[in-house]
Amino acid sequence: MAAIAAALFLLSACALFPDKPDFTKDWSAARLYQEAKDDLNSGSYEQAIKYYEMLEARFPYGAYSQQAQIESAYAYFKQGEAASAVAAIDRFLKLHPNHPNVDYAHYLKGLVYFNEDLGLFGKISGQDNTERDPKAARDSFDAFKELAQRFPESKYTPDGLARMKYLVNALASSEVHVARWYMRRGAYIAAANRAQFALQNYPEAPAIEEALIVMVKAYDALGLNDLRDDAERVMRKNFPKSAYLAGAAAAAKGPWWKLW
Repeated sequence: MAAIAAALFLLSACALFPDKPDFTKDWSAARLYQEAKDDLNSGSYEQAIKYYEMLEARFPYGAYSQQAQIESAYAYFKQGEAASAVAAIDRFLKLHPNHPNVDYAHYLKGLVYFNEDLGLFGKISGQDNTERDPKAARDSFDAFKELAQRFPESKYTPDGLARMKYLVNALASSEVHVARWYMRRGAYIAAANRAQFALQNYPEAPAIEEALIVMVKAYDALGLNDLRDDAERVMRKNFPKSAYLAGAAAAAKGPWWKLW
């Protein structure tokens, strides 16, 4: 009897509180897309994503569905959901490799990783970007590189290239930061290797000046005089007006790297 009473109560509760009607059930693909677009433009990203998902579920084929996929990725990006944004972009690229917006998809992917590299914690704390894990920076660089190589004439490529220049120095600075960390702990081989990696992979970055100094110091500490002298020659050739060299010349006796 108790079970029957409970069942009757549930049935009466359902009658009193019916499911909320779906006011979008008769909307066309065009209507769903426009509503999503309006929410996207007004900054209502969560609602825009819901409409884009409805559109894809009800009308999985056609131009509106394709556009919904890439625009939902942008909505995720603006919502701060980097992983969902990248997943949506990768899905779009896999399903529509020849879509006219493929260049934008690569650009957006680069932006997602670029902003992830900046990081909310870094913005709040003032943490140096070079002190954080550079994975997002590498992923961002790779996405912009793909854009530049495949779509050199794209309207998004100039901005992608500009961001790549920033990322190159950020990545080089990150390697030098790690090299300095090894130097402070007396891990001279590791320090020299990280500095050399920066030199080989980011030869145009401003951070290379300090990478060469680390190499000179590390090789000197290891007693590898030939390697030390080679690094010093490269240093003097490429950075003849380096503040480190100028400071050493004005200071006391001994090799300039001993003063650093």
